[in-house]
This record gives sequence, structure tokens and C-alpha cells, in this order.
Amino acid sequence: MFGKLRKRLAKKREMKKWEVRITKNFKDLEHHRKLTKEQEKEVQDFYMDMIGKKVPLYCHEYFYSRTGHFTKEYVPNNIYHCELVPKANQHRLQGAFGDKNMCDFLFPGENIVHSILKNMNGYYYFEGKPVSEEEAVSLCQNLEKVIIKPSRQSEGHGVQMFSAKNGVTDLNGKTVAQLFKEYKKDFLVQDWVRQHEGMAALNPTSVNTMRILSYRSGMEVLIIYSVVRIGRNGSVVDNQCAGGISTTIDKEGRLGKEAFGGFSTDNIDKTDTGILLEGYQLPSYDKAIEMVKRLHLKLPFFNLVGWDVAIQENGEPVLIEFNTNPGLSQSAFKSGMGEYTERIIRELWPRPNTRFSD
Repeated sequence: MFGKLRKRLAKKREMKKWEVRITKNFKDLEHHRKLTKEQEKEVQDFYMDMIGKKVPLYCHEYFYSRTGHFTKEYVPNNIYHCELVPKANQHRLQGAFGDKNMCDFLFPGENIVHSILKNMNGYYYFEGKPVSEEEAVSLCQNLEKVIIKPSRQSEGHGVQMFSAKNGVTDLNGKTVAQLFKEYKKDFLVQDWVRQHEGMAALNPTSVNTMRILSYRSGMEVLIIYSVVRIGRNGSVVDNQCAGGISTTIDKEGRLGKEAFGGFSTDNIDKTDTGILLEGYQLPSYDKAIEMVKRLHLKLPFFNLVGWDVAIQENGEPVLIEFNTNPGLSQSAFKSGMGEYTERIIRELWPRPNTRFSD
């Protein structure tokens, strides 16, 4: 009994957290648009028919205000994160499978960004071989333009680019040993991806990736949406939550009219390099989609996955990482899950919640 009560309380707190996260940023928007009575009814009729209850309208109001586009298919963040994701994915397995250090283990033979060094639960592996901490530091004394990042965090937290010469990095003169101590455990050092010129043109200081959200239904993999994430001038990361911007990609690989950044930076029509977003053709988009569909079939415990794919100089897609607890890019996409919203919610709603129910 107490276990069920704890889960109900935990779910209530989590639901409130997601609501607060959006509503506290609402005041920073340039435009505040209220839903009409007709729009409210459209939303509630839509959700009542699917899940048998009304939903909070804060996301519909927020994204309508931000984008100027109304749709009943926006998905309240708390419903998505506290109901849909744990119904789609096995919550208890997310920590292990979602570890960025696991990519090459899960997808052998696929084009995965190369990891030079891994720290997994405090244990070091250099080029796949177990080594001591002292050996790890020694082997990384001289590195040219590499990325270090936590392996179990998201949204660009802790991502840094550095070079090292004779054991000293260009990060304020820290030694490699000091840098590794700062990250403590569960991190990795990866090659910097030399990206296709068509991607680098968007912002040369960051690896600009496609975030592709896919949903598995039996043997079918649906592409819910694709957005491109673009870093700002001088930034190493492209994540929207870390200061980058994102805009949609259509089915032909062309960019949308405007990009969004953070929770309130809106209607950006050009990159910091001066490229007009609308209609810009991304290279190898079809290859990236093909890769995602192939890889998703290799993840039996996760039906909803976010994939970060870069395009290399030679035009081949390379997987940077995947996320088993992906967010929704509802500003850039101007919808929750687009044409698949109703289908996915109807498929998932009857399933057990692997996080908040027994």
C-alpha cells in the first residue's frame, strides 16, 4: 500500500514539475495568446475521445502563443513525460541502455562516433581495453580537438571541446588528470566529427545534428518528426536547451521557415552565419532516416527514441547518441506528434506505466 502511495505522490510531483517548467517561461514570450472557447473544446474533445479525460491546456496556450499556430495535437508535457514515455519505454532499463558509452555495444558494425576513452561506473577503457586511471591519463596526454561529455546526462550539459599537449589542456590550463577528476565518473572522450560542408555552413564551431524522433509499432518504425539543431556563433553545442536553435526538416530534407531557441527565443529566420533557413537543403537526409529506422529495430525495450545524427564530410550519417527519454520539439515542429499523435496515444494509453505503477 505504501509503495503505491509513494508512486502516486512521485507522479504528482513530476506532473507538477513539467507544468511549472513551461508556465514559468510563459511570461517571457512576446505574444500571449488565449485559446478561444472553440479551441478549448476542440482540444478537450480530442483528448476525451482518446484517453477518457480532459487535459491541462498550458502547453496548448504556450505553444500557440510562441508559434502563432494552434493545433489540438500539442501534447501537455506532463502527460507526455509521465504517461506516454513510460508506457512506450521500459523505464527501469533507461539508465543502462541510455548511457552514451553503450552505443557501440548496442550497434556493432554501425557508423557510430568513435570514443577514444570511456569511464563507465568509475572504470576506464581506452580504445575498448580496460586501463587504470593512471594509464588513461597517460594515454590522453596529447589529443587534438576532441569532445568530453557526461555519458548519462542530456541537453548538452557538460559538453566541452579540448585539445591537450603534454598533459595540459587548453581549458584554462587544466591538466588531463584534473579534467578527468572534475567529471568523476560516467563520461567519455570522443573524436570531433568532421561534418559535411552543408552542415558546417549552418555553424562551424558546433557539430550540427539532426534530432529524429521515431516510434516503433511492431515491425514498423514511424518518423514522428525531424529537426535540425544548430549551434550559435562560437558555441560547441547545438542543443536548444543549451543555447542552440532548432527548426523542422521536411520529408525532402529541407529546413523550415523559422527556428526557436530555449524557451522564449523565437522566429529566427537566419543562422548566425547568415544562412536563410527556409528551404535550405540538408545533405544525406534520406540516409539518416534509413539509419534511424534500421537502428530502432535493434532496441526492443524502447518504442519512442530520439536520435542525434550528424553528417560526415563524405556524406555518410554517423550516430552521435540516442535518447530513451526524449523530449518533444513542439515549438519547432508546431505540434506534439503531428499526423501520428492520435495513433500513438491510442496505442500507448492502455499499456502499463513502467515508472509510476506496479
